[in-house]
Amino acid sequence: MLRRTTVRNLAAAGALLLGLGTLAACGEDSSEPAGKGLDSVTITGEAGKAPEVKFDGKLEADGITSKVLIEGDGEETAKGDEILTRMWIGNGFSGTEVYSNWEASAEVLPVDDTISKPLLEALEGQKIGSRVAVLASALDSFGEAGNSQLGIGNQDAVLWVVDLVDMAPEPLDGPQGKKLKPASWAPTLVGKEGAFTGFDFKGTKPNGKLRHTVLIQGDGAKVASGQTITVNYLGQVWKAKKPFDGSFGKEPMQTQIGVGQLVKGWDETLVGLTVGSRVIIEIPPAKGYGKEGNEGAGIKGTDTLYFVVDILNAV
Repeated sequence: MLRRTTVRNLAAAGALLLGLGTLAACGEDSSEPAGKGLDSVTITGEAGKAPEVKFDGKLEADGITSKVLIEGDGEETAKGDEILTRMWIGNGFSGTEVYSNWEASAEVLPVDDTISKPLLEALEGQKIGSRVAVLASALDSFGEAGNSQLGIGNQDAVLWVVDLVDMAPEPLDGPQGKKLKPASWAPTLVGKEGAFTGFDFKGTKPNGKLRHTVLIQGDGAKVASGQTITVNYLGQVWKAKKPFDGSFGKEPMQTQIGVGQLVKGWDETLVGLTVGSRVIIEIPPAKGYGKEGNEGAGIKGTDTLYFVVDILNAV
């Protein structure tokens, strides 16, 4: 419910958008020469720095092929792990970069079947600190439609260069830090610790501005823009009888923060707070879903939103 648009990435919680609709392949002319394989690409650069990639003609993917460019000396990964990664993606037909997250925070990817086959090939059974190159078809990488946002046609080859930075730290089980007195404007939480069911708005009134109050001052690191955060949360419209969304009692949510994937009130509040914190946020319409509201969640364009958020991790 928090996202202003439907955002889906390589691992179900990150920055890339999957293709929407079929994009004609760039190289459908039968007169085109046969493409080359992974060995024709020159990939240089030290570990910890962005790769430099040089193509020697059009690439063609015959299945999924991979090569360890730099072998790390860390722990070997296995199914079920979560890995901090950096990656570079290129279009094998045009020989151009289409995505890189080297200027942002490393992304968390799970080593499981929720990520695409080339990514799983790059991550599973590799050592932390490694750099792995994978050549795959658009079908294996993004599905039958390719990826129109990235300019990947449905018959193009896709080159992945993935760095396994580190094992992702485990999220906290709950907020951890110093308890603080909430601001007088804040509604009261209803329900048991860790299983909140809503807010009691008695005696409260929105002031039309974005504001927050910290209930627990976390003793972890500060949240930075672009990081992937793990949170438990509950959201409710002012004076509504029940919440419109929440994760307490379910699986915590993972999402990038500070990059426009969420409502502005979240991005502008959570960046700079510390891991382990619990915060109540009051979000006016302009910092929430705007004049359009969110009909599916029963939110009108004039509604003020309240959230309680537990920040359990940031990587």
